[in-house]
Amino acid sequence: MKDSRPTSLDIAYRAGVSQSTVSRALRDSPLVSLETREKIKAIARELNYKVDKAASNLRAKSSRTLALLIREDPTTDESHINPFFLSMLGSITRATAAKGYDLLVSFQQQSEDWHRDFEDSHRADGLILLGYGAYDSYVERLRHLLDAGAHFICWGAVHSDQPGCSIGCDNEEGGYLAGRHLVDAGRTRIAFLGDTSDNSPEFSARYRGFCRALEEAGITHSPELLVAAETIETLGYEAVQNLLARGVEFDAVFAASDLIAIGALRALQKAGKRVGQDVAVVGFDDIQSAAYITPSLTTIRQDTNLAGTMLVDNLLRIVAGEPVESTLMPPKLIVRESCGAGGE
Repeated sequence: MKDSRPTSLDIAYRAGVSQSTVSRALRDSPLVSLETREKIKAIARELNYKVDKAASNLRAKSSRTLALLIREDPTTDESHINPFFLSMLGSITRATAAKGYDLLVSFQQQSEDWHRDFEDSHRADGLILLGYGAYDSYVERLRHLLDAGAHFICWGAVHSDQPGCSIGCDNEEGGYLAGRHLVDAGRTRIAFLGDTSDNSPEFSARYRGFCRALEEAGITHSPELLVAAETIETLGYEAVQNLLARGVEFDAVFAASDLIAIGALRALQKAGKRVGQDVAVVGFDDIQSAAYITPSLTTIRQDTNLAGTMLVDNLLRIVAGEPVESTLMPPKLIVRESCGAGGE
């Protein structure tokens, strides 16, 4: 059965122009006069002509799609997605849709050929990368993407020698805000829970800012108050158990993430400690559950709405060949019950 749908050739015949002129007019190309563009659009409306988006994008070598690649993280459920990244997913989806693009979401692959599955096959015009695991191996993969000419942007640490462009939180300032708040609250023996090695640049920056706040108050952070922990509740729980088992005295905890803080809070409660009175607890991220646990968690907020907009806007500038720079976003202290406060 013959397809009766109107084509661009039908419009060209009615308008007395070439088929290529019709295509340019429907894309609002300045190569076609305004009068001719309006005439062609009027005929298209009369014929109820619909542009074949897939074919149009293929001709233009553009998919009008961005790919969001999330790193799988250890979690206490089956999602394998850090809850902070779920919030980022929502903001990135809205920002992508506002630009008239679709969003393809997938987990990062550990091979060096990420771009071949997305840009090289025209499945996506650019990549947004969330999470990275061990930083040394991550940087090598970024160099490979850059050498391959892939269009990509990262959420996370910002280094002067890092390949590509990153949008991230000012983690050192966030650590400073947490440390200063605890010191101002009269806390002097503050445990830090998190990995401070070079492979965790965000956590190590938070620790540097935290130590700076203590030093300003004349407090030296004791090595016995530093416990390595990755972003998962069970490791925060185990970190506090470690401190208690060693008999280390502490009156506050600054956890490098909210998930670590939530685990720490549970361990303190199990040990009979009054969170907010005996031991103050501060996290980092302000994931959704931070406001609803008991007691509610004082934390450092990263603005995920702004982050999503900035990631999409800057990636599209990269795709268009425009210059972009890595950017640090300001953090915000959110005071709740885990530091003895009544709420935000």
